[in-house]
This record gives sequence, structure tokens and C-alpha cells, in this order.
Amino acid sequence: MSRIHEALKKAEREKAANLPAAERSTPALAPVAEDDLPVFTSKRLVAEPVQDSRITEGGVILRFEELVQRCTHPEWKADSALRISLAGDSGKIVAERFRTLRSRLYQIAGTRALRRVLITSSLPSEGKTFVATNLVRSIIRQADRRVLLIDADLRAPRLHAALGAPSTPGLSDYLRGELDEYAIIQNSVANNLCFIPCGSKVTNPSELLLSDRMKVLLDCVTPAFDWVILDSPPALPVHDASSLADLCDGVLFVVRAGETDHEAAKKASQEFREKNLLGVVLNQVEDSEGQGGYYYGHSDRK
Repeated sequence: MSRIHEALKKAEREKAANLPAAERSTPALAPVAEDDLPVFTSKRLVAEPVQDSRITEGGVILRFEELVQRCTHPEWKADSALRISLAGDSGKIVAERFRTLRSRLYQIAGTRALRRVLITSSLPSEGKTFVATNLVRSIIRQADRRVLLIDADLRAPRLHAALGAPSTPGLSDYLRGELDEYAIIQNSVANNLCFIPCGSKVTNPSELLLSDRMKVLLDCVTPAFDWVILDSPPALPVHDASSLADLCDGVLFVVRAGETDHEAAKKASQEFREKNLLGVVLNQVEDSEGQGGYYYGHSDRK
């Protein structure tokens, strides 16, 4: 039985138990790698740092520092930016679980190309935005790692709220051809973190995400960063996540134990098996059954 299948079955058992959230222990993270991925040793593998020369514009090569100077610099609310929702010992456990997830991604990046990572789920309210923000938080604690976080959920965006950042201008404005990449990229809180919010509300999100401009944007900005993390819409209601997965190097699939229907999660995750599915992040699970080292927890939703 694959680890992903085990994770989905565990989520189903939690749901069947119908335990109130207050009675559960610290939520958890299932193993990230599937059985058919390489078996990693304990040796620390990290992605090669990107070079100083970055984005091209009209044949002129710009440095990352120039990108940061030219992008927007709105004020982010420090009290809400990239915060893990648990405090005390539980918060320390949460942070450690995200460090574990970060290390697993570095291990995979040491064996093949892995720079663009899509984070999705089968349905809303399973924790994908929380995973995206706190994975980024873990990565940027390393000062030499440059990260771009993109809110590609044009239907129900939440990343700007998690960061305390403006929601506009953003991705939709670029995809409609109204602005260039420098006008939509924000830089604040930490110099090595940039953010592209969702942008103005649109009536044709799928068409915009499928447009050539989405690929052009990713191809343009990716060389400037060690990691590009995209938060996408859930996979079952719309096709956006599947389309975005074709533009990414890997997919993390988020499941909320006790709430996500097993068949729904199985159906949604199956779609990404041919699209570099990295593994399943299992939320709101009791820290049991011997999986301790691969867990994280949170109490927020989305």
C-alpha cells in the first residue's frame, strides 16, 4: 500500500471517529515522498543556490537585488505575516514539522529539478493556504534562500490575508495584460521573500491561468528564486490546479483528517500522479501510529 493511500485511509478513520476538534491532539503531516520516489539517506541535500543574475527584460539581465528594488514595497502587518497559529510547546512542534517538510523537499531537489511547487487539495478548507505560508516561513529562515509565493487561487484568495498584505494589484492584473511583473510583485517582511497576490476579481479565472502569459510569468521569475510556491484552487470543483500542475515541478496535496472524504481525496490526488505528485500533507491528525517524525499541526483553515 502506498504512503499516500495510507494517509488517505488515516484521514477517513479520523472522519469516521467523528471526534470534536478540541479532543484531537496535535495535527499531523504524512510522509511527503511516495513509495516510488527515491529512498533518501540521512545526508543533508539542498537545492543549489541561484546565481546573482536573474530576470531578462529586452535582453538586459537584471540581478535579484534590482528586481527587489523595482517591485512594490507595501506595508505588511507584522502581527499576522507568516505566523504559525499555535504557541508554546505545540507551536515548536509545528515549526519542527515544517522544517521536516522543508528538508524533504530539499532532498528531492537534490535528485532532480524541483523549484516550482504547487500546493492544492481536493476541496476547500483543508489547510493548503496554511501549508503554503508556513512552508515559506520555514524556508526563508535560511537567509540565503530566495522565495516567491504566488496566490494562484483567483476564485477564493486567502494568502494576502495570511501575510497581512494588499490583494491588489496582482496575478489577475498581469494575466489580463494590464501590468508587468514588477508592478505585481511585493517585497516586505524579509528581503528574501517576494509575493504575488491574486489581484483584481475576475470572471474568467480558468482562461487566465491557462493563458500563455501565465507560463511567460513563471519562466520569467523562476530563475530569480530558489523556490516558487503556488497556492492553487482545490482540485475537484475546478480544473485550475491540474492546469497549473503542468507548469510546476511538483505537487503537494493537502488532506484534512476527520473531514476530507476518502473517495474525494483519492479521486483528486489520482489526477496528479502523472504530474509529479510529491506526496500528501495530512492535517488535523492524532500524533500516533509511529509516524511522529513527519507531522505538523495547525488550527486554522483554508
